[in-house]
Amino acid sequence: MNVSGFTIVRNAIKFDYPVVEAITSILPLCDEVIVAVGKSEDDTLQMIRSIHSPKIKIIETVWDESMREGGKLLAVETDKAFRAISPDSDWAFYIQADEVLHEKYIPAVKEAMQKWRADKQVDGLLFNYTHFYGSYDYIGDSRKWYRKEIRVIRNDRSLSSWLDAISFRRDGKKLFVKPIDAHIYHYGWVKPPSAQQEKQKSFHKMWHNDEWVKKNVAAADEFDYGNIDSLKKFTDTHPAVMIDRIQNKNWNYTYDLSVKKFSFKGGVLYMIERITGWRIGEYKNYKPL
Repeated sequence: MNVSGFTIVRNAIKFDYPVVEAITSILPLCDEVIVAVGKSEDDTLQMIRSIHSPKIKIIETVWDESMREGGKLLAVETDKAFRAISPDSDWAFYIQADEVLHEKYIPAVKEAMQKWRADKQVDGLLFNYTHFYGSYDYIGDSRKWYRKEIRVIRNDRSLSSWLDAISFRRDGKKLFVKPIDAHIYHYGWVKPPSAQQEKQKSFHKMWHNDEWVKKNVAAADEFDYGNIDSLKKFTDTHPAVMIDRIQNKNWNYTYDLSVKKFSFKGGVLYMIERITGWRIGEYKNYKPL
């Protein structure tokens, strides 16, 4: 069984992306990892080159800043990386620059890849998600966070990145997937407040025009992490590749877990989900098999 990994990144240092940790976390599962590095304002390219693994294959790209609708640019860049993987690979593991796979899930992912390799009905593997917010101590537990997404897909060139690269589809149709007992740890909302604010200014430009960004993104030096509806304490372990980053954290964030900022309807839906596990009206980018 051959497996390729793939990801995209740009300005990883400027926006404090844990992309080295992301790539390193999937290396044990992959025979190669394609990294599409967009032309950056910092030393992102050199940082990727410094990863000591012969599995890393870099392609340099230039992002088309004119694509400012629905985050389409991210899907275009993701497809560039996907198209560059080896034709001999059975599976392709997509990891975003702020996502990390805990090493404890490697056996489960490998087992699922082997189990469903010959079953062509299975287009991909569906992962659970753990979303960190503000610091490495808190995770989002409200409806604003998606609970599952596809991160391993079959090496099928009829598949392509969907919308803002959140998922994958075939001719716009949802993929058939097998859920697996593994989590992706999403760290996109954990970084110094100054870096988070700069990221917000930059990334909203991939969805909206300058006027919208000026009106809706605060003209501040630091991001306000206090504007969140609900969090809970993270009580498990972080991936080993994240330990140095966590120990070197240089900002503090605390949250009163008793505070819930819901509308009446939001509060009712939150309680139903907490009690039953059922998320009413949940949008799904996939079709479970």
